[in-house]
Amino acid sequence: MQQENDKPGDVASASALIDARIAELTDWRGAALAQVRAIIRQADPQVIESWKWRGVPVWEHAGILCTGETYKSAVKLTFAKGASLPDPAGLFNASLDGNTRRAIDIHEGDAIHEAALAALIRAAMALNAAGKKTKKA
Repeated sequence: MQQENDKPGDVASASALIDARIAELTDWRGAALAQVRAIIRQADPQVIESWKWRGVPVWEHAGILCTGETYKSAVKLTFAKGASLPDPAGLFNASLDGNTRRAIDIHEGDAIHEAALAALIRAAMALNAAGKKTKKA
């Protein structure tokens, strides 16, 4: 797994910053973010972790797969191209009105459907990869 930071000169790696965010969230949000991160890494072993927008964990593969924002009452996974992804398990429960993004708000006590989330990650990866293919002249 590779790491990227918002600024190339940053000393700490993105993965270390994500580790620190998980550690500082000593309640259910830290546990949820850690679980989501493990599912993402398992679904895409080549995922690139980055740290953008002044403190947002981002997972990328040929483009942004999703972000992992933390709020007082939710951990929000925002899929950059979520509106184009199949979601047969109905995980998307936020940002449903937009044309591009979709999000999953995880609240305290919510169970994370690991297989369905992994399928969304793989679908996002495939969509990004398909969009990155160059046409031959």
